[in-house]
Amino acid sequence: MASQSLVARARGISTDGFALIALMIAVMWITEIVDLAADHRLDRLGIEPRESDGLIGVVTAPFLHLGFGHLIANTIPFAVLGLTIALNGLRRILAVTAIVALISGLGTWLVAPDNTVHIGASGVVFGFATYLLARGWFDRRLVNIAIAVVVAIVFGGVLLGGLLPERGISWQAHLFGAVGGVVAARLLNRTARAPQP
Repeated sequence: MASQSLVARARGISTDGFALIALMIAVMWITEIVDLAADHRLDRLGIEPRESDGLIGVVTAPFLHLGFGHLIANTIPFAVLGLTIALNGLRRILAVTAIVALISGLGTWLVAPDNTVHIGASGVVFGFATYLLARGWFDRRLVNIAIAVVVAIVFGGVLLGGLLPERGISWQAHLFGAVGGVVAARLLNRTARAPQP
């Protein structure tokens, strides 16, 4: 009886994490449909470096995209990597997303060129990927090391390519998202290992 309730509880936690990923993807798609109807005016709510108004983009930029091609390119890895993290529950995916989005957004706001606007979920995608890579390194659990190897094989080339400066691509969001993923892995590994009172 007790073991059944533990299994049910673990399934409930994972389901909540999956629901959050689905909700974020739904918001991205609804936002892009509204943005298309509004003649792309919502894109102005992205990150504008060193502009106080541009700080709103730290929260809004991951939900804004430059058309459906951009959105599809981010949705697939966001879903795959996000659902993998969500296997550890709602709190874990919330914490990783918050840390990655904050570091990616603020880093972009601080160092990206003036008179630019940065949008898209790719900073969060890079953070999810590096979180999964770094988590295997920090906690040394066999299952997480195996996941890290798969992420490296599947996404490694994209990760490296996305860090190269390229016109029209926010490599700053990619770079700081990647940093955010490593920071999240380190912080959350420490929290998980902290002795319980």
